[in-house]
Amino acid sequence: MPVTVVARAAAEPTFRNLRFIDIGVNLTDSVFRGYHHGRKKHDDDLDLVLERSRLAGVKSMIITGGSLHESKEALELARTYGFYATIGCHPTRSSQFDKFKGGPSAYLDALDALIEKHLRGKGRVVAVGECGLDYDRTHFADPETQRAHFRSQLGLAKKYHLPLFLHSRAAHADFVKILRDEGFGQDGGKAAGGNGGVVHSFTGTAEEVAELVQMGFHISVNGCSMKTEANLVAVKAIPPGKIMFETDSPWCSMTASHASRPHIDALPQSLRSLYFPPDTKPERFVYGKPVKGRNEPTSIGGVAWVLHRMNEGVAFERIAERAWKNTVEVFGLDELRDTSENALASAST
Repeated sequence: MPVTVVARAAAEPTFRNLRFIDIGVNLTDSVFRGYHHGRKKHDDDLDLVLERSRLAGVKSMIITGGSLHESKEALELARTYGFYATIGCHPTRSSQFDKFKGGPSAYLDALDALIEKHLRGKGRVVAVGECGLDYDRTHFADPETQRAHFRSQLGLAKKYHLPLFLHSRAAHADFVKILRDEGFGQDGGKAAGGNGGVVHSFTGTAEEVAELVQMGFHISVNGCSMKTEANLVAVKAIPPGKIMFETDSPWCSMTASHASRPHIDALPQSLRSLYFPPDTKPERFVYGKPVKGRNEPTSIGGVAWVLHRMNEGVAFERIAERAWKNTVEVFGLDELRDTSENALASAST
């Protein structure tokens, strides 16, 4: 009797030691409380967002403080959930310095006091920022205002020897000039009292990567860092020892129109279901499902996967653990240090 041979479906690859720290997440945004465009569309589902993130391997997060008020909220959330926070003022909000009661010096003093009060313990501040320059959105704050208050926040980083959480959009020349002027032109500013830092949500060129790395800074990428083929070239130029990952959620989703899409399409289904679970529209909210159009920290695994795909021969585990180790070292996350080093050694064998 003839024997029919049935081909066995190829087994999905298995992955171990996949863990992530989302270094830039905007959990203070009201969309995580059910508000979209100022209107309440569904229940507060922040706890569900965080549970999905844990299932996707996100072990910790750094919550972004984009203003004095938002920094206070970020610290409270970090303390509640056992995460970390940044304290600073985003360049597009830098006009708040001038409008603050008592003027710019009072606003800076308030940031200073907030940092001093939260340097230790659960939910502590681990970086000064988000600060920098954004010349794409000068209708919020003119370049001169941005430059002035970027400089003043660099003083806080030097005073407390904290890393910087930096933002740069269409302003690279002025951005690096100010950093150099203030003593951050070499070794992350350590000779001037600084402690390095990261340029987050990077969308610049490979040449800009080289300059920032030479100055001693790390670079973090998310979905917005991978929109175009030119973006991918720049991302690939980031040395492994200088890479970090983030989502910048609820912003910077990885969409079908992005150059990263072919790489995302190659995700094993077991990972795809964790990093990009099926979603629903806000008006049709289903308990336990993500909301369409709202990026979540789960997608950080997709960001790391694209880097893995662009670095042929480098294991996915290795890519993820390198970013973990970089993050732990730069931000002084001592609670996570031993686990990161053990996992990195395991991934390299």
